[in-house]
Amino acid sequence: MAKKFDFYIVPTPIGNISDITYRAVEILKSVDMIACEDSRVTQKLLNHYNIKTKTISYHKYNEKQRVDKILEFIKQGNTVALVSDAGMPMICDPGNILITELRKNNISITSLAGACAIPTFLSQIPRDSEEFTFTGFFPKTEEKSIELITNHASQNLVFYESPQRIIKTLELVKNIRGNIKIALSRELTKLFEETVVDNISNVLDYYKDGIKGEIVCMLYAQDNFQQFDIQNKINILKKNKFSTKDIAKILSTLYKLNKNDVYELTMKG
Repeated sequence: MAKKFDFYIVPTPIGNISDITYRAVEILKSVDMIACEDSRVTQKLLNHYNIKTKTISYHKYNEKQRVDKILEFIKQGNTVALVSDAGMPMICDPGNILITELRKNNISITSLAGACAIPTFLSQIPRDSEEFTFTGFFPKTEEKSIELITNHASQNLVFYESPQRIIKTLELVKNIRGNIKIALSRELTKLFEETVVDNISNVLDYYKDGIKGEIVCMLYAQDNFQQFDIQNKINILKKNKFSTKDIAKILSTLYKLNKNDVYELTMKG
């Protein structure tokens, strides 16, 4: 017999409507209210599983307004489940403000196991290391994108991206980090699910006619990271008006390299 809680975080299918646990269906049927991102989307799932529980909208535009109402509802002895349109709530979805307030008020909370695009994606691509950095949706500005690409070159970097932006994003990555290896999945668990693992040039060529569907992508860690990092630091120091001599001195000290070798790299850059 599972312990009873006041508030349940319930993952929903990311594509295939069958990807929901028996427990999730039971919880959604048993709670007094379901807080959902878009009631129209959630209602399709509820109808499919004959779930009659009433819903309340809870999304990024009304989070602050809904918190007090949900909190008061729970304090009256009711139970609530939080769902997003797809996948695990709180992973690139609203919920942080609500969860913070519930914990401040000592409301008992649990999260159910279930569908999420990140582990579904990572479990089917080869990786030498379990370590990765998840950054959510890729930044929309070029400045922040470049910062992210350069600062995380030593790690496997996982992110979400839209089909309208993914080609431009990959072209930017290639310009900065070269023809590195990447993995890309689209339409996970759906009819046209597809995963490719290759260098960026081949992936760009493969999708030269466009790409459709929800996308999860991983940039593999840079093989020659130290060389890449040194060149990146050279560019930053040059941009900040450091002399070639000073750059060579600084970087040779930081990386314990021969100063003349760094000097030559600086001159080439």
